[in-house]
Amino acid sequence: MGKPRILIAGAGIGGIIAALALLQRGFEVALYEQAAELRELGAGVQISPNGARVLRALGLEPAMRAIASVPVAKEMRLFNTGQAWRVQDLGADAEARFGAPYWLVHRGDFHAVLVQVLAERAPGAVCLAARCIDFMQDADGVTLLLENGEQVRGDAVIGADGVHSRIREALFGGARATFTGFMAWRGVVPMQRLPERLRQRFGMTWIGPRGHVVTYPLRRGELLNFVTAIERDDWLIESWSEAGTVEECRRDLAAWHPDVLAIVDAIDVPYKWAMLGREPMRQWSVGRVSLLGDACHPTLPFLAQGANMAIEDGMVLARCVEAYPVVEALRRYAAARLDRTSRIVRRSLENVSRYHNPQLGDPAQARAFMDREFAPHAMGARYGWLYDYDALTVPV
Repeated sequence: MGKPRILIAGAGIGGIIAALALLQRGFEVALYEQAAELRELGAGVQISPNGARVLRALGLEPAMRAIASVPVAKEMRLFNTGQAWRVQDLGADAEARFGAPYWLVHRGDFHAVLVQVLAERAPGAVCLAARCIDFMQDADGVTLLLENGEQVRGDAVIGADGVHSRIREALFGGARATFTGFMAWRGVVPMQRLPERLRQRFGMTWIGPRGHVVTYPLRRGELLNFVTAIERDDWLIESWSEAGTVEECRRDLAAWHPDVLAIVDAIDVPYKWAMLGREPMRQWSVGRVSLLGDACHPTLPFLAQGANMAIEDGMVLARCVEAYPVVEALRRYAAARLDRTSRIVRRSLENVSRYHNPQLGDPAQARAFMDREFAPHAMGARYGWLYDYDALTVPV
């Protein structure tokens, strides 16, 4: 009897990482992607040491170093005065402390690397314009149903099909993600458009009473990533490709420091989307079918762990499939991941009160708040457990 054939719904970051980890262990994989072409839109992704550790184990480090920026530190700044606090040393410090680097990458560059490596290691593994809508499973296997009427047979199905997952809906019903009350703006700016003082080599988070702004370098420092989350209840479209205007983005940030507005002014087209969330699930797997990434644990981006969770999922999944029969493997995979991902989702939500806090609008309170919430020991407690996690060795 041969090794199981694993069908993956979705060829985004999480789906491809799972495929590469399974291929590394000798399994056959097939990915079914609803899009007609494989590409990701322009946005930044933070790959912290817990994610980079997995990418290194998959042999991706040379390709990642060719596209990444390595930040030297992370700074926090007050939204109106620009007063700065250096709160984390990254770069060489992250490598020394956690045994893996901290990479800042353009999502499109990262996805392109994954697509290329997958094509080299398993030519023809991805089927495009193949929307997965349902499945049927029995004692011997599972049949994945595609929107075009095609049926595909395998030993397991992994739903890596995002926050609006059809696989999750088929497994557990139609409970939808809900609007969190936050709207985000994002944009990417060529670094040379910015004044010298804004051509930074570190991550920067500006925080205020009702919103925050994150900026960091991408593509070896050639680009600056800009994303802001603000409290606004009049935009409910969850799409990264919905264009806004510089004028509208400026209005949302009118009270912010001139440096923030200078970055906004340098963006060609800012894009906006509504942030969705869902209470952490207590079950992901049913028989031969399980979930991965945003399909099972969508999160607010306030710990920068969305992509990292999907990367960890893929490696833990592959280790379980290697060690156990399929049904037991999927049960153990979910059991190994549930507590950690639920904790990240909840801790991300907790960070809202740090990044959006009324005290930040009061000069008399702001400094004490920053000194307390972003002191080195507080940051170590908040992030050390995230970065220490090793998907290669965690018990399964």
